[in-house]
Amino acid sequence: MKNYAVTIGIPVYNVEKYIRLAMDSALAQTFNDIEFLVIDDCGTDSSIDIVREYQQTHPRGKDIRVVRQPKNGGIGEARNCILEEANGHYLYFMDADDMVEPQTIQLLYEKAIVYQADLVYASHKKINYHDDYSTEVNQYLFRVFEERDSFASYFFQQYGKFQTTVWNCLMKKSVIRDNKLRFIDAVYWEDMAFAYELVSVVNRVVLLPEITYHYMCRTNTLSGYQKRSQIPKEEILKNVSVVNYLKDKCCELKGKLYLPYMCYDISMNGFYIVKYVLKYRHIIVPRISNQELKDYMSFPLSLKDILNFKSKWLLNLVLWAIPHLPNPLLVFVVRTITIFK
Repeated sequence: MKNYAVTIGIPVYNVEKYIRLAMDSALAQTFNDIEFLVIDDCGTDSSIDIVREYQQTHPRGKDIRVVRQPKNGGIGEARNCILEEANGHYLYFMDADDMVEPQTIQLLYEKAIVYQADLVYASHKKINYHDDYSTEVNQYLFRVFEERDSFASYFFQQYGKFQTTVWNCLMKKSVIRDNKLRFIDAVYWEDMAFAYELVSVVNRVVLLPEITYHYMCRTNTLSGYQKRSQIPKEEILKNVSVVNYLKDKCCELKGKLYLPYMCYDISMNGFYIVKYVLKYRHIIVPRISNQELKDYMSFPLSLKDILNFKSKWLLNLVLWAIPHLPNPLLVFVVRTITIFK
């Protein structure tokens, strides 16, 4: 099997309306040494037939490899398959309904080599197709992090501002495999869990201001629950499981200077799950009890740990205290709080 400088990993499931745009943009890369690894997640439309067509007709078709999953396993399992199968020294995730600029891989790879980086992020544009085609730009200032934990400290201090997705960043594959990183089973947040773990193990990281990725936002998220008539409780529980998974990781990172910020970020995610549940409780089936809400907001560390924090201790103390309130008061407090910074 040929080795490549970069693997672009693309999970594919029922995206026949968009896959041509995605493949065209990926195959138009100015960088030549790329493996295009497409994971067939057992969809029911013609998406993979279209990819096979590119294999046969495109000048770069020989560099397209399709791996079929045994059964539909979701985006997390498809990305795990990419982690296992990729032949590139560096790995770049791309969603099958998004687009990348032609110079994307060239730019990220050159910076990775120059700075010997484990991770290179570029900026992106988000296009909201469900919101009158509005757009927003997530643009970074150029910055290089050269010391262990320096980027993690920056990342966790940027709650709500820095992307927690895994697309549009070039990752050194050896770092992922050496640290045995995997995607967990979740509905929406499997990439957040992976990103949180990844930033805690990398050394050199580069941020770039160039917009190289176009994120086409078409699917429902937690913020889109109001557009649905019913939400399965199982969906909520899978998101809770991501937060709980990351809470367990906090216990492994005691002594890290960024831990107070990481605990705050993770606990805020739990807080917002509870806030959304309270807002859309009438369409969640079966019903979620107040005791369950309290469990969702449990703090990852002890009161003693919080009091030993060098930073962010007061806000963490508040987040520790909320789930210790009586159930009716907890509901009142969560409903009342709208902005928490």
